Amino acid sequence: MHCCVIGGTGFIGSYLVNNLLSTGREVTVIGRSTRPSTPLPDSVRYLSNPYGDPDFLEQALQAADEIVDLAYSTIPKTSFTDPVNDIVSNLPDAVRLFEIASKLPIKKMVWVSSGGTVYGRTDKATIDESHPTQPISPYGITKLAIEKYALMYQYSKGLPVVIVRPANAYGEQQKAYSGQGFIATAMASILNNKSITLYGKEGTIRDYIHVQDVALGILAALEKGKPGSIYNIGSGEGRTTLSILEAIKPFAKKGGLDINIQVLPMRQFDVPSNVLDSTKLNKDTSWSPGITFEEGIERSWNWFKNNLV
Repeated sequence: MHCCVIGGTGFIGSYLVNNLLSTGREVTVIGRSTRPSTPLPDSVRYLSNPYGDPDFLEQALQAADEIVDLAYSTIPKTSFTDPVNDIVSNLPDAVRLFEIASKLPIKKMVWVSSGGTVYGRTDKATIDESHPTQPISPYGITKLAIEKYALMYQYSKGLPVVIVRPANAYGEQQKAYSGQGFIATAMASILNNKSITLYGKEGTIRDYIHVQDVALGILAALEKGKPGSIYNIGSGEGRTTLSILEAIKPFAKKGGLDINIQVLPMRQFDVPSNVLDSTKLNKDTSWSPGITFEEGIERSWNWFKNNLV
C-alpha cells in the first residue's frame, strides 16, 4: 500500500509517518516548504507543493492507494485575528483535494478535523460524535465546513473518506509558544523561567492525549474506519489547566525550578470544557489509548529538558 500524507512533517504527521512505515507501507509526504521542516526517514519521498497547484497534486496522487490530510494553515488564535484568511487559506485547498481524490481509485482517505473546536460549548461530561456542533471560533467553523464538504463528496461521488476529530495532542517534539499545545508551552516556560498564563482560577478543562495515541488512532481509522464516518480520538479524561501544572510540578521541583503563574480572567472565546468520548472508534477499530497521562507527562518533560534550546 502507498499512503500519501499531506502535511506529514508536522507534530502529529511525523508520528503518523513512522507508524505507517512500521506497517510496511510506502509513504509519500507532501508539504508546502521546499524542504521538509522536520527530518523524514530516508525511505519517505518528499514532494513540495507550496502553492497548492492542482495539477501537481493530481499527478502526485496518481500512485497513492490512501491519503491522509493533516495540512492546515491556521490555529484557533490566528483565526480570530483574521477570520477571512482562515477560510481562504484552508477551505479552497481542502475542497480541491476532495475533487481530485474523488476522480482517482483511492481506497481510503482520512481528513483530520478538530475534536477540540467543532463542538463548541457543552454541559455534558463527555462528547460523542452525535453531539451538536456549534463551534465558537472561526477555526472550528472552517473545520466543520470542510467536514461537510468531505461528506458531500462521499455521498455524491463515492469518495471513501473518514473524518477524525482529535483531542489536545501533546508529547515529545511539540513546538512551544506556537499558540497550540499548552503542555509544551508550559514545560518550555518553566525551563526558561517564564511565567505561565492561566485564564480563570483553574483554567479550562481539556482532553489531553499523547501524540503517539493520536497517530495510532488515525492509522486505525485509515485501516478499519467506515467511509462516511466521523470518529473522535481522545482519552475520555478531562483535566483543568491548573491540574496540568500540578502534574508537571514534581519534575520542575526535582530540577530546582519554580512555576510562575499569572492568573487572568476567563476569555469569552474559550470553551469551558471539552472531553471526547471515543467509544465509536474503539468499537469499529479496537483502538484505545496506550500511553497513560502520567507516562506521557514524564516522557514529554524529559524530552523538553534535554532538547529545549
